[in-house]
Amino acid sequence: MVSTIVHQLTRNLSMEEIEKSGFANYYVDHTVGIWPMAAGGIPFNSCEFQSKGDAITDLFEDMAAEQKARTTYDNILRLVKDDPDVCEPIKFLRAREIVHFQRFGEALRIVQDKLNSKNFYAFNPEFDCSK
Repeated sequence: MVSTIVHQLTRNLSMEEIEKSGFANYYVDHTVGIWPMAAGGIPFNSCEFQSKGDAITDLFEDMAAEQKARTTYDNILRLVKDDPDVCEPIKFLRAREIVHFQRFGEALRIVQDKLNSKNFYAFNPEFDCSK
């Protein structure tokens, strides 16, 4: 959805608008094609996905990722508050991040409830449980 919004906002840019907006360096490499990257210009890569193979660690990582995405959407909304064609889809995505955070939190509680509370963080439940 975000890529579609970016495409819609950039597809009809003139060369003058591209140069004036600071978009020229991006244009040289990608024209106005969508190339996923952070706002600071760092290209997306698989390092964005974190997994340790430990249910508790991974669920906390998932929850953190949802909060980071929500914060990004909050920041976008602060920047584009006057454009409903951008705001409404971003508000939808932001709401989705909140629901995902809640569901991961519920999953974390289920995992924690099934662990020995004395060993809450002392072992990897995926491997170190006594059988």
